[in-house]
Amino acid sequence: MSENSKIEWTDHTFNPWEGCQKVGPGCDHCYAETRNARFAGGTAINWGPGAPRRRTSPANWRKPLQWDKAHAEFFAVHGRRQRVFCASLADVFDNTADPAWRADLFDLIEKTPNIDWLLLTKRIGNVLPMLSETAARRFDLECLHDPRLPDNVWLGATIVNQVEADRDIPKLLAVPTRVRFLSMEPLLGSVDLAAIDVDGDHEVLPLGAGWMDRLEPGQKVDPRIDWVIVGGESGHGARPMHPDWARSLRDQCEEAGVPFLFKQHGEWMPAERENGNTVLRFSDAGHAGPKQPDWHEWPNGEISARVGKKAAGRLLNGRTHDEYPEPSGK
Repeated sequence: MSENSKIEWTDHTFNPWEGCQKVGPGCDHCYAETRNARFAGGTAINWGPGAPRRRTSPANWRKPLQWDKAHAEFFAVHGRRQRVFCASLADVFDNTADPAWRADLFDLIEKTPNIDWLLLTKRIGNVLPMLSETAARRFDLECLHDPRLPDNVWLGATIVNQVEADRDIPKLLAVPTRVRFLSMEPLLGSVDLAAIDVDGDHEVLPLGAGWMDRLEPGQKVDPRIDWVIVGGESGHGARPMHPDWARSLRDQCEEAGVPFLFKQHGEWMPAERENGNTVLRFSDAGHAGPKQPDWHEWPNGEISARVGKKAAGRLLNGRTHDEYPEPSGK
């Protein structure tokens, strides 16, 4: 599925810079911070309040240009455009990041019109003001007066629980962009998307069909979510995800006709009791978990076992869910 990334839902990963700051419960066990510390002698020198962000090399910045040039060959094989996840080790809309770097990034995005850029942020409220700031630096008067993202950008917000959904999904819907998505990983609680108060007047289900239509310049985009990614937490200290939370979101997406991708259970997976014994049913064959795993009992009596990411796998009710927004043209 991936060309230059281990992340299931993208083909390439590109980091314009590295470094960030924790802003919510989903950040508690940040893999990028751990990675930064590992490569910096044990201290995450680019993480936290006031920590410097590190811009990546010019050679790294040239990679998207190479991917863009190869778009025809990729399309011939896969029948779709390449997806680039931008800033897996940072946040494009981080307050501490140099605004000049962000302006350079949007220049690069415009120079690569044949690939789709997935910008995922935990700071969705920063997007519109930072777009205006970036437009001013780039002397883009049209975007300055009418802030909008380039047509090859998919904008995503990280949502881990109902509190974040209530707070951030309306902000995501307010940004003019071709594709909007939710990354609900690590999912730390149940989320009812029908309960989101979108306009302050009445409740609206923020899911809808009609994604990836070829729009004319200036044509408005229907303010709906076009794609939902769900996953449990992995790595040290991973918290368990109740499978019902993922199943509920799958069902909500199916009812609304919105693509749903289940990335993983994470470190934990559902277990069952039979005749007083706890039985593991590994979701992906070929990956054996530990003989004596840690256990987590939910308030309703259900059980999860910590068996590791590979053993827990990606099956939800016996099948994978790898749905995407419909591919655009060449």
